[in-house]
Amino acid sequence: MSFRNVVLSVAALGAVLGTATVGAHARDLTVVGWGGAAQDVLRSVYFEPYTKASGNALVEDSYNGGLAKIKAMVDTKTVTWDAFLIEAPELLRGCENGLLEPLDWNKIGAKSGFIDAAVSECGVGSYVWSMVISYDGDVLKDGPKNWADFWDVKKTPGKRGLRKGAKFNLEIALMADGVAADKVYEVLATPEGIERAFAKLNELKPNIQWWESGSQPAEWLASGDVVMTVAYNGRITNANKEGKNFKISWDGQIYAVDSWAVVVGSSNKTKAMDFVAFASASENQVKYPLGIPYGVTNKRAIAALPASVGAQLPTAKANLVNALNSDTEFWIDFEEELNERFNSWAAK
Repeated sequence: MSFRNVVLSVAALGAVLGTATVGAHARDLTVVGWGGAAQDVLRSVYFEPYTKASGNALVEDSYNGGLAKIKAMVDTKTVTWDAFLIEAPELLRGCENGLLEPLDWNKIGAKSGFIDAAVSECGVGSYVWSMVISYDGDVLKDGPKNWADFWDVKKTPGKRGLRKGAKFNLEIALMADGVAADKVYEVLATPEGIERAFAKLNELKPNIQWWESGSQPAEWLASGDVVMTVAYNGRITNANKEGKNFKISWDGQIYAVDSWAVVVGSSNKTKAMDFVAFASASENQVKYPLGIPYGVTNKRAIAALPASVGAQLPTAKANLVNALNSDTEFWIDFEEELNERFNSWAAK
């Protein structure tokens, strides 16, 4: 065999091996959620229907949030995740730090078709959860309607459950003190506003019972440990499915959005964008609250929900009156110092 033919044979073999190597490293689309019951809903509403509709295999995974794993994948160029759910602060940080792909909104649809809090450069909101006032309807026939009522221990004596930490409580205190929802962060951004919030919390402090687990508010209402409480709306709705008669007062609810994002450097970027578009479409989103009682972000999906379901969600039109969208940038900037002050105050 001539030298030229040897070279060509080696080159041809290399091409074949290269193709085999590429094939060996090709992987299925990997989509990541929060695990548990929520993952079961994602599977039935999004994962399995996407696979059926697209013909693309999908592998699912779960995690506890944060950016550490995403950053490690990107830094080492070993990205094994594609689309995933992410909380608002991490979405903002991840986008700013180049860990997330800018979304292809041409695939997803018009930004005006989603609630404002669901739209960002690197994420599209999947669902909305909120912090609300809840009480036992069998115990209180005339329960609290707003945060001012929550503070009124003369009208309704008894313990109040609050989530331990600065976040949410400072906003709640200002609303209880008469600050309109759309002015809360403007006030809280000033030293005087922070003083005002802590002064208002001080008024209620003898009647506060702090909770640290999302399951505690419903448990405390059921046991009578508290007469009313701040709670995640989904926990209360689920408790009622189990026979409770807990009520929700939506006035002044504080809501936040968890979003779909795509890891930068994903080898399945196109498929990942297709999945995000599929999971954001109104005809698919509308099925999500039937499995778990959190709101959706596509305006058409919100409008198409059965009235009995929609009325229980943070995104119902009536429930959004006086609602407060948790300010992600504010808490990224100030959470550490405000938590330090809060913990010192709570310990006294």
